[in-house]
Amino acid sequence: MPKIIRIGTRDSQLAMWQAKTVQSQLEHLGHKTVLVPVKSTGDLVLDKPLYELGITGIFTKTLDIAMLNEEIDIAVHSLKDVPTLLPKGIVQAAVLKRGNVNDTLVFKNNEEFLSARDAIVATGSLRRRAQWLNRYPTHTVVGLRGNVNSRLQKLEDHTDWNAAIFAAAGIGRLNIRPENAINLHWMIPAPAQGAIMITALETDEETRAICAQINHEETEICTATERKFLNLLEGGCTAPIGALALIKNDEVHFKGILLSKDGTKKVEVAKVVPLGKHNDLAEFCAHYVISRGGKTLIDQLQRSDKTTTIYSTKKLTDDQLLLFHNDVVPESNDTIKISLNRLSKSIIRNEIENVIITSKNAVEALLTNFSAPELQFKNIYCVGRRTKRMVENRIGAVTHTEANAKKLALYLVEHLDGKEVTYFCSDLRLDDLPNILNENNIRVNEVEAYQTKFDADKVEGNLDGVMFYSPSTVESFLKLNKAHGIAFCIGETTAKAAKLYFEDVRVAKVPTVESVIELVNAYYV
Repeated sequence: MPKIIRIGTRDSQLAMWQAKTVQSQLEHLGHKTVLVPVKSTGDLVLDKPLYELGITGIFTKTLDIAMLNEEIDIAVHSLKDVPTLLPKGIVQAAVLKRGNVNDTLVFKNNEEFLSARDAIVATGSLRRRAQWLNRYPTHTVVGLRGNVNSRLQKLEDHTDWNAAIFAAAGIGRLNIRPENAINLHWMIPAPAQGAIMITALETDEETRAICAQINHEETEICTATERKFLNLLEGGCTAPIGALALIKNDEVHFKGILLSKDGTKKVEVAKVVPLGKHNDLAEFCAHYVISRGGKTLIDQLQRSDKTTTIYSTKKLTDDQLLLFHNDVVPESNDTIKISLNRLSKSIIRNEIENVIITSKNAVEALLTNFSAPELQFKNIYCVGRRTKRMVENRIGAVTHTEANAKKLALYLVEHLDGKEVTYFCSDLRLDDLPNILNENNIRVNEVEAYQTKFDADKVEGNLDGVMFYSPSTVESFLKLNKAHGIAFCIGETTAKAAKLYFEDVRVAKVPTVESVIELVNAYYV
């Protein structure tokens, strides 16, 4: 009695179309089949983007279990949804000839919104979102989940949406491609997009032999290259990775891309090799991406999937983020914004003998308003080694520097030549320095060189600690957040402000960002 092949499939309209296509090809070869529909987690949970669900193989897991339980003989998948590493005991049995590989933009009215500053585009794909924002950084991208028909309906129902992005193969196979649709040839598709894959049990040699009869070798080569590239970059649903391999004139043409989630950073690769010498193509391209900034992007993506443990009130560089201990999940943003003031020429018209500069922002403000030759002060007193270095590199010699404003004030009381100083400061500052000087009959002429504006984010969840770099960053952060965990501070002045709110305050050995990071790492060792 001939074997009846049980074909497992998701029960969505598109998945059923794919399964029926496999069924038709097998029955055309004389094999008997039956469809076995099942529902996956990816179909049931529609209120979250796929990358937030945190399940590997969200559209394939249920079918894998059914196959391992021998409830089905083969499973039919959209190959782009299949994890690059299959469960033990399950193997790829065939790939059908590939359909349209492109992403398609379905839009309302017309395409004029593409040139507008503000527009709303919908997609549930992290890869599509990142590439769209890379090309149109001022646009807003909103989430969109559900089957193809429901997504088209949601686009229609949301009057403020301009467009949504779909896989061309999906809307084409269901014959529901709207007239207002264009293929996004510039957007690199998901690895294996447009391809239908069949899996079977590794031990079921009879079924595997049957499936091999409908395997399309060219599609198998291209999708295997794309999926290997994805695997080597350690990517999955939570990484914006695109890859496309095409065979033309006995050559394999490959292009790949890795992006940050917000699309602000990307690394691209393109390579052409002769067919037959393509086995190392994916490895070459993955290493190329990794060596040109891809490793930093991947590390950041992996950290971003975890709960933040340390928050920095200053935006950290990629190199600084790599300095953290492996157990640290950092997030950073500038909690204060600096606005340099316009300064009158009259400020420096008369010779100023004694000048106090306590930050690099004050130096920038002076150099924005005046040339270095105009800033020939007799004595310049600074706070901090970095401020001193900046002054000496761009203005002139520094007479004396101290670690904080209070220590500088006490020094000036003892050593100042004269009874007057000019203090280039912010609109927000501590009173220690001017108070001490005034109490000792030293006149302080305050010049507001720049403004400090609070611009903190609301940070979700409980943190192990917060990194602070000035009293202003402490004040700004606490406008929207509670004092929780440890305050890691760049210096004593900052620590003094933090101690008003935090029970555990720690101070870096030297006033640098890197030293604050060392302080954080010491807590995790």
